[in-house]
Amino acid sequence: MAERSFAREVQDLKLGAGEEFRGEGILAVTKALLQSGVGYVAGYQGAPISHLMDVLADAQGILGDLGVHFESSASEAAAASTLAASVMYPIRGAVTWKSTAGTNVACDALSNLASGGVTGGAVIIIGEDYGEGSSIMQERTHAFAMKSQMWLLDPRPNLETIVSLTEQAFELSEVSHTPVMLEVRIRACHVHGSFIAKDNKKPEFTLAEALENPRRDTGRIVLPPASFLHEQEKIRQRLPAALKFIRERGLNETMPGDIPEIGIIMQGGMYNGVMRALKLLGLADVWGATRVPLHVLNVTYPLVDEDLVAFCATKKAVLVVEEGQPEFIEQALNTILRRADVQARIHGKGALPMAGEYTATVLIDGIRGFIAAAMPALLDEMTPPPDARPLLASETVQALAPVVPPRPPSFCTGCPERPIFSAMTLVQKELGPHHIAADIGCHLFSINPPFNLGTTTMGYGLGASSAAAFQVKAKKRSISVMGDGGFWHNGLLNGVGNAVFNKHDGVVVLVDNHYSAATGGQDILSSRADNATRSTQHPIEDAVKGVGAKWVRRIDRTYDVAKMRDTLHEALTTEEAGPKIIIASSECMLNRQRREKPLFNAAVKRGERMVKPRFGVDEDICTGDHACIRLSGCPSLSVKDSGDPLKEDPVAAIDNSCVGCGNCGEVSEAAVLCPSFYRADIVHNPSLWDRFVSGIRTAVIGWLQRRRDANRLALA
Repeated sequence: MAERSFAREVQDLKLGAGEEFRGEGILAVTKALLQSGVGYVAGYQGAPISHLMDVLADAQGILGDLGVHFESSASEAAAASTLAASVMYPIRGAVTWKSTAGTNVACDALSNLASGGVTGGAVIIIGEDYGEGSSIMQERTHAFAMKSQMWLLDPRPNLETIVSLTEQAFELSEVSHTPVMLEVRIRACHVHGSFIAKDNKKPEFTLAEALENPRRDTGRIVLPPASFLHEQEKIRQRLPAALKFIRERGLNETMPGDIPEIGIIMQGGMYNGVMRALKLLGLADVWGATRVPLHVLNVTYPLVDEDLVAFCATKKAVLVVEEGQPEFIEQALNTILRRADVQARIHGKGALPMAGEYTATVLIDGIRGFIAAAMPALLDEMTPPPDARPLLASETVQALAPVVPPRPPSFCTGCPERPIFSAMTLVQKELGPHHIAADIGCHLFSINPPFNLGTTTMGYGLGASSAAAFQVKAKKRSISVMGDGGFWHNGLLNGVGNAVFNKHDGVVVLVDNHYSAATGGQDILSSRADNATRSTQHPIEDAVKGVGAKWVRRIDRTYDVAKMRDTLHEALTTEEAGPKIIIASSECMLNRQRREKPLFNAAVKRGERMVKPRFGVDEDICTGDHACIRLSGCPSLSVKDSGDPLKEDPVAAIDNSCVGCGNCGEVSEAAVLCPSFYRADIVHNPSLWDRFVSGIRTAVIGWLQRRRDANRLALA
């Protein structure tokens, strides 16, 4: 159950020639694939392209009518391998994943694909997750494209350019027999706009035709001696063909200006940011007219030498806007210009920072610094741009720093993973600290307060294998954590299978929340719900036993903190040899709420009796030590003034975001904290019996309160 349904939006994928398509960039990419006659699409979800996978999943009826095969791949490596269908056959195929993490996983298949080359157009839609909003290591796809001689497109972030580049990526791939990467950054994926649609195309050559008419060409298979010839073919045939296509089609764009002495060369994805900075500096308008000439690299690899030389030949100085490091484009440009004896001075890293996201503020500073060095007389004509830094440095804002507490990323309210780490904290209180290997996924939030657990994270599904070196004779065992998404992606063999084979003695906690929750709640093999187009309900327990695990415990309700604690304690102290596997299973609360809330509200609207549990804190019992918050960390747990002059410390309180999971009470009981938590059932559309019982309770409680008040001592 993905976090967002695109059932309404996918209807726009049916738009035909001449009709206007309006929507997000990620939807525009999907439409462009269908207009290109793609034969198959595969991929693995992950920001910023998760919604592309969700759109394709919701559009399977449309894809089926066109004869397009779609599947959610088990990993990025599986997706990349799918492009093998385009090696021998003239079938257009596209795959997608989050980069650079996904590209690292897919690199084996990609290297072989790039070596042998393709017959049909093969396009890899790369979700470039770089910058302050990223959740992964800060690297670029550019290095991989250069290493394997694959062409890298980085379209300007507007829908017309994105669609055009997607369509032409297939042609570029076919002309040069080379896979093409289409890099879409976070902002490009979510930019809104419009373009004039074309008719969708059915594949000219289908997968069924390929199966019925198999082809074989040993020259495309990566084995000696063909593999030695592939390197020569890349340089002597494929690269010249690609450069000719890029130049003749004008894939890169030049915007003229009235200040010919200087210019800016940029990655296509940087265009909107550069134009915003130029506008704020008074050097461009909101319609895209610029005074400074621009050369926009919608293709960042390979570079077209002739175009760059032509742009720079009349310039005294050129600024290269290349986000991320190292400065591949800047280095290449210096080489190209020196070989052509063009003396334009190149500014890049230095005027702009070597690393980090190029926000509007960064670009304004960089462009202004470039102009100050290259053409200082122009500074008098520039508009002073707005600058928020003095405000941020003001005494008022700085005074808030010690008062406003930091808010590190954390689990959602009611998350079933929270009690797992509460239990782990309790176990470590008794047995001492342990080496805990973390993994990619929601459970990685356990490294933050209040749990402060986890030592390393090495990759998606690599939690167990990252503890492999610690499987030695010692007084303590290692603990590793892995989610169900990571388990099916990479962890079954590399984690559990490896642990079984090498007779590891550590503890592996498999967090089963029924979905690939961290990537948007997509179904996986062990999902419990029925899926009309996928095979689900394959228990993780069966898989780990299938690779030889013997000590396996399954907990079907992670909110039972005491049971989680006792099971962890047993795993860490048992004399039994081999890896200890704990499968901690409860449904992702976000997905559960998405499913149950509409049904609950509809039932209430129909007048049906519905009960919603809520939890609270008895202010008279709460001592105000807040141990419950330190052991749970639930966002619905807060503090408030007790109203009692004898209690100086604020008491715990539960706000209206509570979803009634009961974790706070379970933690308090398991940790033997104060019994201040209570449960109250909110009854919608109560029956006559409910009203009668409520009346009796109100009367009895009222009588007891009046009796207590009558016996209370009055202080003069």
